[in-house]
Amino acid sequence: MIEIKTEIFLGDSKDILKDIGENSIDLIVTSPPYADRRKNTYGGIKPEKYVEWFLPISKQLLRVLKPTGTFILNIKEKAEDGERHTYVIELILELRKQGWLWTEEFIWHKKNCYPGKWPNRFRDAWERCLQFNKTKKFDMYQEEVMVPIGDWANGRLKNLSETDKIRDNSRNGSGFGKNISNWLNRKEVYPTNVLNFATVCNNKNHSAAFPEELPEWFIRLFTKEFDWVLDPFAGSGTTLTVAKKMKRNSIGIEILPEYVDMVRETIQENQFFLFETKEKYGQSKSF
Repeated sequence: MIEIKTEIFLGDSKDILKDIGENSIDLIVTSPPYADRRKNTYGGIKPEKYVEWFLPISKQLLRVLKPTGTFILNIKEKAEDGERHTYVIELILELRKQGWLWTEEFIWHKKNCYPGKWPNRFRDAWERCLQFNKTKKFDMYQEEVMVPIGDWANGRLKNLSETDKIRDNSRNGSGFGKNISNWLNRKEVYPTNVLNFATVCNNKNHSAAFPEELPEWFIRLFTKEFDWVLDPFAGSGTTLTVAKKMKRNSIGIEILPEYVDMVRETIQENQFFLFETKEKYGQSKSF
């Protein structure tokens, strides 16, 4: 029987990541504090300083991720003085300069988001999940996230035209093509890059916990059993909890001791590894 390992580190990501082995992680899924958010728990990072703050962390993430691995960054820009701030766009550009490939952008649609209105905009109902890779050839298990084909197929596939039976290329020159007849007799199809998951409404232990469905979807898509998953901003430990349920090894890093204790209690692991930063806690241990 292979033991599933769940490890939680207490400290600053930019420091703790240095003790994790190079090319050792299969998937990074994380949601760092957004600019000017979570001030009561994490102090808040100013939008103008966000890229500067994040790049030393992403440099270490690039080092620890396997060439076949994937990095998923859940993030959302804020509105300031009546317009959207550009720090997320700026971060994407700087990550590319750092060596990351910006492979895809998934949209997390918060399907239970209640409505709202400001003088010049409406309430946000979605967040970005940016996909970055080290190489163009990375592990991806698309069949693991297939979805039911849906009722639309009952009518659309009844009477196929001659065009439906061949690979019909897009007229706009994009290179996209489709063969409708390929969907005959299928019960499942590949999903889109829009993920419809409800937000966590009853979690009172963390200010910004995301739903288990979100890391679960990416873990299914980009890893297999016993692979290593990393969340460098572990928070309430959602990613680690899901990884354990799915028989993946996982590592979490969290700067607040109370959340580390929460993760330890939630996952109920037989053996946890607690790593404290030397500067803050007067002792240091190595991974």
